[in-house]
Amino acid sequence: MKKITIFLVVLFLGGCTVDIPKIPLEDFFKNPEKSSFQLSPDGKKIAYMKPWEEGDRMMNVYIKTIGDNQEKRITNASNRSLYGYFWLNDDRIAYIQDKGGDENIHIYAVNIDGTNDLDLTPFENIQARITDDLDEDPDHMIVSINNRDPRVHDAYRLNVNTGQLSLIAENPGNIMGWMTDNDGKLRIALTSDGVNSSILYREEESDPFLPILTTNFKVSVSPLFFTFDNKELYVSSNRNRDKSAIYKFDLNTAKETDLIFEHDEVDVSGLIRSKKRKVLTAVSYYTDKRKIHFLDDWREKLQNNLESKLKGVEVAISDISKDETKAIIVTFSDVSRGTYYYYDIEKDELTKLADLSPWLDPNHMSEMKPIKYTSRDSLTINGYLTIPKGSNGKNLPVVVNPHGGPWARDRWGFNPEIQYLANNGYAVFQMNFRGSTGYGREFWEKSFKQWGKTMQDDITDGVQWLIKEGIANPDKIGIYGASYGGYATLAGLTFTPDLYACGVDYVGVSSLFTFMESMPPYWELYRDMMYEMVGHPEKDKELLASSSPLMHVDKIKVPLFIAQGANDPRVKKSESDQIVEALKQKGIDVPYMVKDDEGHGFYNEENRFDFYREMSAFLEKHLK
Repeated sequence: MKKITIFLVVLFLGGCTVDIPKIPLEDFFKNPEKSSFQLSPDGKKIAYMKPWEEGDRMMNVYIKTIGDNQEKRITNASNRSLYGYFWLNDDRIAYIQDKGGDENIHIYAVNIDGTNDLDLTPFENIQARITDDLDEDPDHMIVSINNRDPRVHDAYRLNVNTGQLSLIAENPGNIMGWMTDNDGKLRIALTSDGVNSSILYREEESDPFLPILTTNFKVSVSPLFFTFDNKELYVSSNRNRDKSAIYKFDLNTAKETDLIFEHDEVDVSGLIRSKKRKVLTAVSYYTDKRKIHFLDDWREKLQNNLESKLKGVEVAISDISKDETKAIIVTFSDVSRGTYYYYDIEKDELTKLADLSPWLDPNHMSEMKPIKYTSRDSLTINGYLTIPKGSNGKNLPVVVNPHGGPWARDRWGFNPEIQYLANNGYAVFQMNFRGSTGYGREFWEKSFKQWGKTMQDDITDGVQWLIKEGIANPDKIGIYGASYGGYATLAGLTFTPDLYACGVDYVGVSSLFTFMESMPPYWELYRDMMYEMVGHPEKDKELLASSSPLMHVDKIKVPLFIAQGANDPRVKKSESDQIVEALKQKGIDVPYMVKDDEGHGFYNEENRFDFYREMSAFLEKHLK
């Protein structure tokens, strides 16, 4: 990687003059130097992803032997970076990729010497999903593919050397997902009719799947994995409670039995195990930051030892060899994208592998602080506030950044967008508005049929809190988001037109009617659920009309920049086209960026650079 010189400039923030490093945009948004390190099953080799300089810097898989610095590139992605990869066995690696962001995922496999590079799912317009990589079977994995019917995925056993597919189970039309036991046998199916969800179970693969539990989709009993004897399940369940907790689950009675772990403030779903020792090792969950509750002394001592060696950062084991003698460690924080290490557990030796972004100095980054405020109807809303480093934190230009999903959440940690904006003098405000996941069922359900309503009020109330606290300059507040965050941007400019000075909509929904009409076929099982969560286009016609920014463009009176991928299967290009056209008919010239080789967000490096350059110039013009 070329080094980019960092130079000093003077910024005027909230009336306070400070010298801070102005960092080139590309440093925040270029691909990592190296990332996604994984150990081979025998622990003798390491694979990782790295830009291929001769392939327009697309992320490819590289291999090296531990103790040897000589690396070998084994994939040849030149038009689009790989989404990811994993080891199939000690000699072969699988990787996944789509075309131009269409999310028609194919699974490929290649030998570690670069030979026998195959598309294992060579069908047109399909989406393949990995059910089980079968780490005890080096020649096969379990996948699901919608090649028979684009709406549903059938389960197959896939030969990773030849691509031969053997049908295990045909989807009758309502199965959302499949699950195997510890021996790789397909024994669980999860179904939905759009409103009700069921767990189907069979004791042997020769048996038919039979329903053992049916609940409304609001009740979640989510299988995590089988117990080590394959007789019961571990689940994350919110049945008869608000916050999801981890239980053992009896397959005969379809009831939660032993409580493994619960938390009174947040949902818990992260259960970690040792396959070698056949024990549960830890539970992970998220409050304002990631937390771990240990269930295993060996794993807890290992963590404590690592944290004593790597101070001041979050420490996680990202991979471990089958014999648990070697591991890949990753560290991270809100001011560091992270560092990878190789750890010889037996020798207690830690070796640095790579910084993800060595060109970014953590001392030049801005702290992401967890915050809380109260909504107008007395809900506690959690979020994060990033203040530009060196500023006095008062009377700042602010970028309000609602997350996508919307049934997701923002988390603490390094975010290149946030850090770039802070480096350019903006405070950045993120909030987990009602509907954000992880805060319990009641908080989630309060978002139903509330797009543009109370969900948007939570964002507005947060902005008012910033103003009241003296953090935000009320005349210099912009709003920017992607996907649902793009919708929230349009809703903010439409329904609170006096609050914002400008907005940036990135692959956002403009009309709830057309959004519902254009869902990809493999979302069809969720249609009735979406009607209940967002609104029915006929039964709730007035509600959707009142919540669709497209139908209220006459209220938009501040500058708006829109960006869209032409191949987006989730939020079709037409969502952006139609609001751009409506604004043009109003006589408003809205800047509009379309990338023909992208989907739901810009994945290729140069496209990211183009987007952030234009967004940066747009914000500079309207917020400074």
